Amino acid sequence: MTTTTAAASSRQQAVDQPNAKRQEAVAGLAFILPALLILVVFLIVPLFVAAYFSFTDWNGRTPLTSAAPFEYIGFQNYQRLLIDGRRVDDFYNAFKNTFYYAMGVIPTQTVLALFLAVIVNQRWLKGRGFFRTAFYFPSITSSIVVSMIFLFMFSNTGPVNGAFKAIFPNYQSVSWLTDNNGILHNLLAIFGVNSANVPFLTDTEIFRISLWEWLSGPSVAMFTIMILATWTTIGTLMVVYLAALQNIPGQVYEAAQVDGATAWQTFRRITLPLLRPTTFFVVTLGLIGTFQVFDQIYILQSAVTHRTTMSIAYLVYDQAFQTDPNMGRASAVALTLFILIFVATILQRRFVGGDRPADQ
Repeated sequence: MTTTTAAASSRQQAVDQPNAKRQEAVAGLAFILPALLILVVFLIVPLFVAAYFSFTDWNGRTPLTSAAPFEYIGFQNYQRLLIDGRRVDDFYNAFKNTFYYAMGVIPTQTVLALFLAVIVNQRWLKGRGFFRTAFYFPSITSSIVVSMIFLFMFSNTGPVNGAFKAIFPNYQSVSWLTDNNGILHNLLAIFGVNSANVPFLTDTEIFRISLWEWLSGPSVAMFTIMILATWTTIGTLMVVYLAALQNIPGQVYEAAQVDGATAWQTFRRITLPLLRPTTFFVVTLGLIGTFQVFDQIYILQSAVTHRTTMSIAYLVYDQAFQTDPNMGRASAVALTLFILIFVATILQRRFVGGDRPADQ
């Protein structure tokens, strides 16, 4: 009797198990469906629409309901953008500026965010709540407002030039946001190296830009924008690192202390390896954010610095609404930017590897 009852119960459980899994799947789908719909409508569909328009010559102004709003031209937009024509100069120049912007901002903001997170995580620090709020405050301030403040601070008569002049009496005020000179070019000029005595670098071209220009580094104007971007993002990244630090078990540090590890050894051998997934996340956010920078450049650039502060994201706007507007070319730039971010993220995952063991 008992055996029969147990067998019947087992059969009932076998029948109920698929039903339970099906109900869980339906409930899970119901929960994620609103977010999934928003993702599809506002991200996936526009992505495919942009991809389609990148193969057309639509100017963005002719109504799509008209008889012939655009013509299908194949890969001509990509050819004009990457291979021939004046657009090549615009794109590769924007790529150069974006590359230096990313290479300057990402490591700086990552290191500073980790440093600040370690500082405000110390129990001996008094007023930790105040410092956490103060460091995070720039991240929640409007980027337009912060850009206007930087526009005043780095002007000829601004406090930055005033501070330098107070420390160095012979200092000549610099118009930071209108200076097109490259940072690396300025450093090389100290040693007497300029375009006149390096003809090989000047004559050699890579993607329609001379090697000397590729080695310019960010312009002084772009460098100022990089300072702004770093200052406004380290607060958010600090909070991410702080959450990760507080998630590390205290027993790990106690064991290291018992073994006689110094503070630096503990940080290098325990904290940093355990923060690898967080670092991967932070660097990925920084990579995407720097390649998509637009608002600060839109506010702080001028006609004088248009070429040295042009980013790829700003080039999308420029192609769509400014010089000779063409939504097809703008879509081609946007899709190219998407591919660049995707490839850069894959490479960054390969070298940072947030999900790899710490000893690999």
